[in-house]
Amino acid sequence: MTRFVFILIVAFLPAAASADSCPDNPQALGTDRVMEVNARLTPRVGRKHFPSTLPLNAKELVLTFDDGPWPGTTSKVLDALKAECVRATFFLLGRNAAAHPQLARRALAEGHTLGHHSYSHPLLSRMALPRAEADIERGIVADETVIYGSRWPTLATPFFRFPGFASNQALLDRLAARGIVVFGADVWASDWLSMSADQELRLILSRIEHAGRGIVLFHDTKAQTARMLPAFLRELKRRGFRVVHVVPEKDGGNSP
Repeated sequence: MTRFVFILIVAFLPAAASADSCPDNPQALGTDRVMEVNARLTPRVGRKHFPSTLPLNAKELVLTFDDGPWPGTTSKVLDALKAECVRATFFLLGRNAAAHPQLARRALAEGHTLGHHSYSHPLLSRMALPRAEADIERGIVADETVIYGSRWPTLATPFFRFPGFASNQALLDRLAARGIVVFGADVWASDWLSMSADQELRLILSRIEHAGRGIVLFHDTKAQTARMLPAFLRELKRRGFRVVHVVPEKDGGNSP
């Protein structure tokens, strides 16, 4: 996909996919609003890992998915989000994006935000700084080449999440200097643990009710998450939660 085609896709995406604009599902959860994020104001977000998070209102959630794209599970996650007109953020592994490009491109075409999660999922804080930076950059290049057809002079989406949340000050400083927002999380589903879809649903709902708002972490590589997601989205609607879609600030001036 060329940069020109990508710009056209973004230009014609509606600002938010509310339930009212979800013709196949009038009871859909929808996407309540869009929040632009930039590294100057919010360089690091998510109270599980950093002192502050996104300025969300009560009962507002940002849904995020790590480690994909992955055959079988990512498509089911995208199906569930599409059925409810909900937009999320996917933090891609470069090696998975390169192996399954059609899934990454589908996520973009359906209006989701695509961030970065390294190339090979190492614990970057345990690596020498040059090696860690090289894996981050390799992942960014793989993601953007797959999605847009080439590496752009500036990052299309300057969002990054550390695998295992294993950051250190040197890497955080390097990413901040590049204008890249580092995402942690406020609530996680612990879906890396073995559990049923019903168990995961009960766990994440209890954690969200306790937190009241925040960035929610799932993995679109997990079968129980893919199975659980339709019921989860319906339950968010029933409980009065709203979804916020995060996007890079327009003309944010981010540079590689």
